[in-house]
Amino acid sequence: MSADDPTATLFTGGRIWTGAGDTDAVLVSGGVVRAVGEQTRSAAAATVVDLDGDFLMPSFGDGHAHPLYGGLETAGPAVRSCTSVDEIVAAVRRYADEHPEKEWITGASYDGSLAPGGLFDARWLDAAVADRPVVLRAWDYHTVWCNSEALKRAGITADTPDPVLGEIPHREDGSVLGTLREWGAVDLVMNVMPPPDETVRIAALGTAADYLLSRGVTWVQDAWVEPGDVATYVAAADGLRMRFNLALYADPRFFDAQVQQFAESRRQVDQAGSPLLTAQTVKFFADGVVENETGALLESYCSGLHSHGLRNWEGDSLAEAARRVDDLGLQIHIHAIGDAAVRQALDAIEHVVRHNGERDRRPVIAHVQLADDTDIGRFARLGVIPNMQPLWAQMDSLMTVLTIPRLGPERADRQYRMSTLVDSGAPLALGSDWPVSSGHPLEGIAVGVSRQTAEGDPPGGWTPHERLPIERALSAYTAGVAYQGFAENVWGRIAVGASADFVRLDRDPRAIPPLELPAVGVRATYLRGRPAYSVID
Repeated sequence: MSADDPTATLFTGGRIWTGAGDTDAVLVSGGVVRAVGEQTRSAAAATVVDLDGDFLMPSFGDGHAHPLYGGLETAGPAVRSCTSVDEIVAAVRRYADEHPEKEWITGASYDGSLAPGGLFDARWLDAAVADRPVVLRAWDYHTVWCNSEALKRAGITADTPDPVLGEIPHREDGSVLGTLREWGAVDLVMNVMPPPDETVRIAALGTAADYLLSRGVTWVQDAWVEPGDVATYVAAADGLRMRFNLALYADPRFFDAQVQQFAESRRQVDQAGSPLLTAQTVKFFADGVVENETGALLESYCSGLHSHGLRNWEGDSLAEAARRVDDLGLQIHIHAIGDAAVRQALDAIEHVVRHNGERDRRPVIAHVQLADDTDIGRFARLGVIPNMQPLWAQMDSLMTVLTIPRLGPERADRQYRMSTLVDSGAPLALGSDWPVSSGHPLEGIAVGVSRQTAEGDPPGGWTPHERLPIERALSAYTAGVAYQGFAENVWGRIAVGASADFVRLDRDPRAIPPLELPAVGVRATYLRGRPAYSVID
């Protein structure tokens, strides 16, 4: 390599983890890794980046998140950090007073454990805003809390029956409470609520990129994309600053019409011509979430409120829908929380393999909160990638207030079996589900390797046999996600020929106690060798 190559950059002066081992130097040119370690000794570089003792590693990928929703959270009342119902109501009142021009007050995302059973009353929001509709999403994004005016605009009354794939909780006197659960009920409000202006949505993608890049993430799987969202991404394509793959949403109520649109959506994305934007995936929801008792379980909930939870796809419909998506050459990505949903998802993928034959399809089952012993080995046999959220594997308030009472302690201790799945040979990938929870990989990894809260509870970790070794967790958040994205030869490792997608940290995450990982500073994030985020002078 000639010294006159203005793109030749040598990273040296710190510890470098390639994903396969350690080295002390990496040479980059044209956005691609050209030499590693000893191979760099005879090469010339126009620029030298002195790491000054910092730690360089492959940048993170997020295998399951919702960046558009995450960016949009900043465009409404700031309720995410609220620790009580009164705080949420006060935040909504302030926002409404500051924005008298807004016909609807919309925002996200509140902590569902702040009210008994996750049930929030419309009258609480009425005290803040009574003359305009208010709609807030919960942290789980499967639930919304509305004021009375929003219910009125949606035509929801005491006589409104529970819709398909949804629930409308009522007060003891039969009146509508104000909490709506799952898509069928949520859509009653969403269908009459005006969407944000397109300029706001495009700006939200920029906000999402700022958030993720500052945490070392350069690729993200948007795990819930509808046709209007495709249009937003296409409109923003020329200005994207990180890699996005879109998972097109499959709804069992409208699937026959949707499946005809999937190929067209992929074509629109391909036509946009951005190397940072792809649409190669379809997202299915097999069930809901445990916290509102819509996660599908093999054995009933302790309360019996919904018995075994909610299956969104009845009978063989998920299997057949997955086969039709596979016919299009698109990747299958299935949300499955409960053990019954995980089994249904595995059955669907087995159906696809049986009917369409073997090929490199890399199906994904996201979350895998519960998986029965008899289903663990099927992930590896079917080539299924479990994409899991390590941050959730802790005894926080969501777990202790909402989850364990619904599952019972014995079943609760079988959640998030990441180490068990790795030991079975499954190709683990990690994600955050941001903005459902923090999008910072190091916060998730801290829990994944400790199974403890930020306060260190419980001592020794909850279900400590499921703790991941630190390098295994780092690999699952880098190379594991790259494999999920069919990009293992592009990014996710530091190797000759790979894209120079790096994150520079102020400490080696392998050499510090797990609970200190969230405090590790992200000094810079590089996409194709150029800083996409930096705090370095």
